[in-house]
Amino acid sequence: MLNIALFGPPGAGKGTQSEFLIRKYNLYYISTGDILRKEIVRKSELGLQAKSIIENGGLAPDEIIVQIIENTIKENPDAKGFLFDGFPRTYIQAYILEGLMIKLNTSLNCLFSLEVKEEESVKRLLIRGETSGRSDDNEEVIRFRLKEYEAKTRPVLQFYKERGIYVPIKGQQSIEKVSQDIDAVVQNELSKSLFNMVLFGYPGSGRGSQGKALAEKYGLEFVATGPMLDQEIKMQTAIGKEVESLYESGQLVPDHLVVQIIEKKLEQSKGVKGYIFKGFPRTLVQSYILDGLLKKHGSSISMVINIEVPTLELIQRLDARSKTNHGMPYDNSTAKIVKRLQEHETKTIPVIEKYNQLHGVCKIDGLGTFEAVFARLSKEVDEGIKRMR
Repeated sequence: MLNIALFGPPGAGKGTQSEFLIRKYNLYYISTGDILRKEIVRKSELGLQAKSIIENGGLAPDEIIVQIIENTIKENPDAKGFLFDGFPRTYIQAYILEGLMIKLNTSLNCLFSLEVKEEESVKRLLIRGETSGRSDDNEEVIRFRLKEYEAKTRPVLQFYKERGIYVPIKGQQSIEKVSQDIDAVVQNELSKSLFNMVLFGYPGSGRGSQGKALAEKYGLEFVATGPMLDQEIKMQTAIGKEVESLYESGQLVPDHLVVQIIEKKLEQSKGVKGYIFKGFPRTLVQSYILDGLLKKHGSSISMVINIEVPTLELIQRLDARSKTNHGMPYDNSTAKIVKRLQEHETKTIPVIEKYNQLHGVCKIDGLGTFEAVFARLSKEVDEGIKRMR
């Protein structure tokens, strides 16, 4: 998600640059004045509270503003991000927005400040006044508004300077050059975003081989818990010894051990473009764990794909695999194969349904040659990466 705050004194060209960002990056525009008026027109509970305060000569308090902003964000889950205009206006509101972003598992990527000298702003606004007929576009009012802007926003800009996301933009350049400068920063910000994909499919759907091939093609890190646990056993690490003991006694590997090896993988894989997760999460609990792990590393799930193959075809594939040296322990009898498929049905399908509600799950037909399925997957991944950028 791309979240941007746009600042600039009156006459800096915020409206023009807002339109550019909204159009190019499919951002949802949040102006506190606009959304407050919408709530009042809708006669929502918050709108009625705000209306009562405003009619009595007061300003809508931060408590109401932040709730309206939160509701607006939640009501627009398909937005690629949000563009904040007119918020935060104060140092306190900057803290409020930061807390709200944390609550919503996201963050503000950058704050653009369109820098324009006072005389240039006055000149632009006087010209606007000649054509717009706005009574407040006279020199005395303009200079007062500029001084007020400078006094109120300085602490806010300092807040974001300290967080390293304040980006000054020379606003006296041509509109096209200002847009280019903003776009260059946004593109750089987007390039930092990891592309994280969860690859689902019943045993025998080909997700392992397809996942490895996709990882190689797109320069992603392939994360498969089974091979990672086997590697821990081979290296005879503390985790490996514990897992080996569990295997020997026929027990399942508990989540706290799986999490440790995934976290170690994330820590060690610096500089990667993203991850493909196969075999994790298998359960709803593990899905929440993965969300938390990625959030801890400043990232999130970008795409979820489910490879679909008919049940009879899965049984045939797994039965055939049992006769090769690639066979798995659950391949050696029809009863075990069916049990494993039922396990996926009861434990993992609810995870897919959860992700479908949150992100949307891309369904891929898993029938056909390896190359045909890989082509279908690649097409969807290309689209997924394109949407991120």
